[in-house]
Amino acid sequence: MNGPHPANRQPIPALCAAAVLLAICPVLAGCHTLVLDPAGPVGAADKTILIDAVFIMLAIVVPTIAATLGFAWWYRAGNPRARYLPDFAYSGRIELVTWSIPVMVIMFLGGVAWIGSHQLDPYRPLPSSAKAVEIQAVSLDWKWLFIYPEQGIAAVNQLTVPVGVPLHFTLTSGSVMNVFFVPQLGSMIYTMNGMSDQLYLQADAPGVYYGQSAHFSGDGFSDMHFDVTAVPPDRFTAWVASARGTGPTLDEAAYRDLAKQSSNVKPFTYRAAAAGIYDMIVSQKLPPGPGPAPATSPKTEAGDAR
Repeated sequence: MNGPHPANRQPIPALCAAAVLLAICPVLAGCHTLVLDPAGPVGAADKTILIDAVFIMLAIVVPTIAATLGFAWWYRAGNPRARYLPDFAYSGRIELVTWSIPVMVIMFLGGVAWIGSHQLDPYRPLPSSAKAVEIQAVSLDWKWLFIYPEQGIAAVNQLTVPVGVPLHFTLTSGSVMNVFFVPQLGSMIYTMNGMSDQLYLQADAPGVYYGQSAHFSGDGFSDMHFDVTAVPPDRFTAWVASARGTGPTLDEAAYRDLAKQSSNVKPFTYRAAAAGIYDMIVSQKLPPGPGPAPATSPKTEAGDAR
């Protein structure tokens, strides 16, 4: 059998599907996408790669949608000019088009990824005449510890940085694997227990930028976020002086207490941080967080049989 004649076929509701997609677009456009509002050179480069990749992939998406709508319209039941070819099996020209376009898209995407991965190597210093500020970041359950080794202070769930100055992060985890991410400043990077990663970022304009954990790490994950406050260099110096005047000292005992599981921790600072405490966390001389406290069961009354 050659199948039903086109006059007996039911029309494909392609226009209805297109209408639904057009209705969804305004909803998606209302989403707040910080990645598309960069505030630093790394974030701007990430945005460029994202936009380039989208436009390259549209080379397949747009023709496919157009062809779907065109075929649905041309081969509708009410079009007597449409050719009915039930025995059609192969066309070299069609094969050439359907294979060449995806191959070109993969080549372009591969080139963008190759170039971008080298230009945005997290270990690669950012070009600047200013000396990078050293920041040691530790992910815990469920908060972030930021140590400023050159200033001798530390902060929990708050990160204050100078504007226009490269920031050199060294990162580790004092518990399970996690991800450090400030969407407007740039690339995310994993933190892992017993390992130390590096990342260079920079804020080009004063402001408060949202930072977060981007990897599920347990019950308090949703509250594991922080603010990055970018201020002029003179205000950063004043903030360091203020932090040195208040707060406890970050030593081994204070770190062990901080490493216990807790969520919704309000930001605070340590007026001093013990030298080498980050290296002690990485080398596990300070053990990983203890995790959840064991559940205690009620004592069995005397005489109960088990």
